[in-house]
Amino acid sequence: MKIFDIAFKDMTRSFRSAFALIFMFGVPLLMTGMFVLMFGGPEKPDQAFSLPVTKVVIANLDQGDPGFEAVKAGFPGGTQAGSMGDWIISKLQDKSLADLMQLEIVGSAAAAHAAVDSRKAGAAIIIPADFSTRFLDVNGKTALELYKDPTLTIGPNIIQSVLTQFMDGISAAKITINVTLKQTGNTDPAIISRVMQQYIASSPSGDQRTALLDVHAITAQKQSSNPLLTIIAPIMGWLTIFYAFFTGASSAQSILKEDEEGTLPRLFTTPTSHSTILGGKFLAVGLTVLVQMVVLLILGDLIFGIPWGALLPVALVTFGTISAAATFGIFLNSLLKNTKQSGLVFGGLLTVLGMLAGVPIFAAGSSAAGTLSTVSLIEPIGWAVRGLLQAMKGAQLSEILLTFLVLIIWSITMFVIGVLRFQKRYA
Repeated sequence: MKIFDIAFKDMTRSFRSAFALIFMFGVPLLMTGMFVLMFGGPEKPDQAFSLPVTKVVIANLDQGDPGFEAVKAGFPGGTQAGSMGDWIISKLQDKSLADLMQLEIVGSAAAAHAAVDSRKAGAAIIIPADFSTRFLDVNGKTALELYKDPTLTIGPNIIQSVLTQFMDGISAAKITINVTLKQTGNTDPAIISRVMQQYIASSPSGDQRTALLDVHAITAQKQSSNPLLTIIAPIMGWLTIFYAFFTGASSAQSILKEDEEGTLPRLFTTPTSHSTILGGKFLAVGLTVLVQMVVLLILGDLIFGIPWGALLPVALVTFGTISAAATFGIFLNSLLKNTKQSGLVFGGLLTVLGMLAGVPIFAAGSSAAGTLSTVSLIEPIGWAVRGLLQAMKGAQLSEILLTFLVLIIWSITMFVIGVLRFQKRYA
């Protein structure tokens, strides 16, 4: 139990230091907060982006066609429509479009134009009188008229996109019907209706139970809709790992400090074995980094809403990072002769390695991003950052396991070298 007593004593000393607490927790959170303010501050619920609702007037001049009565059963929801124009209006009145447009029916094209000219509406749709007839005619062509307020951009363009989607669907249906009629030579409306029903059933928006093709969409893990988090989350992850390695190095420095102060040699004169004393100090380094990382991950979620990812991948990356950070500190301090060298090494070498590990984040989107990401993997901090980014992006568990395995290999290598050097020094 002595190994745990030594570890607990070293941890207590670390967490009693106000400087150490600020360095472990305050600096990463404050730097993340600075980036949040730099990119516009935290998003408030009432500041969330929303599309404008556009007032749309419709002049349905479609006079219908006797043949439409025979084919309208093939349209989804078309049994209540008296014409193709009525069917278009019923689709635009769907609840799914209520957040995009507010519809009003007018009696003439002139009234529709006047509503837009007076800015009582953002757009007007005029359905021509021969719309149904032209649709049923094998060689017929027709078009809807969209009259837009030139001072508006987003709303009318959205309406145009919706109409284009409808018209593309109608055009595709008509092409299907025309091909069938040419092959059979039969213009019976009942046949047209059956062809229409089969086309709709086989289309992505049709009845999937009778679809000719069954498409299963596989979606990636849900990402945050807040664009600020897509910038801040990787930076917070990088800072968390960066300062975890700093903590690992500074915690392991206590071995050199106690050696200089004379407390470590006195401790070696006690009945406690050298391996137990060094093991307790090594354990303290790992537990200190563990507390730091867990607290930062929790606070990052609570304060900034950082989406770290699924529990198992994050746990694997966290454990691998803690192991690498702690053993890195042991390895680094085993190379130093005294604490005077630590300032230059910690301030120089660790900063360079930490910045190199952050290159994939700050160079994202550049032409050299792939090459720079590969270069960052020459050192353990880069692998730890890579693992956390993979967890945040919902990468496959096999990818996370590969990163975890590399971190463990780094940890074992640095731990063995560090322990052998310390044992040789204090033999």
